[in-house]
Amino acid sequence: METTRQIIKADNLTKAERQIIEAECFVEAKQQEVCNTESPHPEKRPIPGKLYTYADYYTWNDGKRYELIDGAPCLMEPAPLWEHQAVNTRLITILCRLHEGKPGQVMAGPFDVRLNADAGDDTVFQPDISVLFDRSKLSGTGCIGAPDMVVEILSPSTSKRDKEEKFEQYRKAGVREYWIVDQQNETVSAYVLRDGEYIGSTYTITDEAPVHIYNGHAVKLADVFRKML
Repeated sequence: METTRQIIKADNLTKAERQIIEAECFVEAKQQEVCNTESPHPEKRPIPGKLYTYADYYTWNDGKRYELIDGAPCLMEPAPLWEHQAVNTRLITILCRLHEGKPGQVMAGPFDVRLNADAGDDTVFQPDISVLFDRSKLSGTGCIGAPDMVVEILSPSTSKRDKEEKFEQYRKAGVREYWIVDQQNETVSAYVLRDGEYIGSTYTITDEAPVHIYNGHAVKLADVFRKML
């Protein structure tokens, strides 16, 4: 079989035919260069069953969102439902008003909360809302150490994790106030840290839920769960 280079050398080719073949040869060469060159940013993703730290987590570039629980990667849902986002927007707006004039920041996710950055750095969450009074904890894509308050809005795929694994991790890390918002049932389970344990209360749409980190200033839950017009 004749190669492209051998065909080009043939004496019976017209100038136009020779130009076409030379162009094809150029394309072949470029395609071969691409095949022989490694991507400058090869895809990195976690391997099931392997444990990782934040340093590993930060390099993953497969387009998916993860959290780390004691080093184990947990895949997050790609995007929550619009109802989830609507509740999140209303609540963070209210918390931002309560935070006016105070140090620190109210942050919406995605926001990397590195709960044990000084001891293993293998537990990283992305809460829906994080509140911090200590601005020095802010770093890069999130914060180092426990926020003062965390809010998680339940989704079908995250409900168990939010109520169990995250509940325990936030408690151990010293998150002072943890709200679990159930937008489907229109309730808020609010937990306040007392002597290392969470003391919880549940509020419904007709209630006003006190925010203890803001000295008990209340959030009217009808404003959080109101229906879209």
